[in-house]
Amino acid sequence: QVQLVESGGGLVQPGGSLRLSCAASLSIFSGDTTGWYRQAPGKQRELVGTITSGRTNYAESVKGRFTISRDNAKNTVYLQMNSLKPEDTAVYYCLYLGVRGRWWGPGTQVTVSS
Repeated sequence: QVQLVESGGGLVQPGGSLRLSCAASLSIFSGDTTGWYRQAPGKQRELVGTITSGRTNYAESVKGRFTISRDNAKNTVYLQMNSLKPEDTAVYYCLYLGVRGRWWGPGTQVTVSS
């Protein structure tokens, strides 16, 4: 079983930045996929972005504003979010998809509001 714990969410003004972290309980191998999804109230969970073997993939809505990175030595995935917009408000979930199956974190709330 893989446990994922997100941190770094909170309230930020439009145009601001936040950095989310996701710590995994077990080693992340370079070929494993990790990433972030989000779910706004009344909407389906949607992809934010993923990283696999150093390659990243982003949703069109966050390209150029969000950056995913991973520190395999620390078993941690990061999501740097810049130029935040009110429509980025959602619960953000960390994902692990690899040799140990598919696992989700409990989520962290991000609210973008003035």
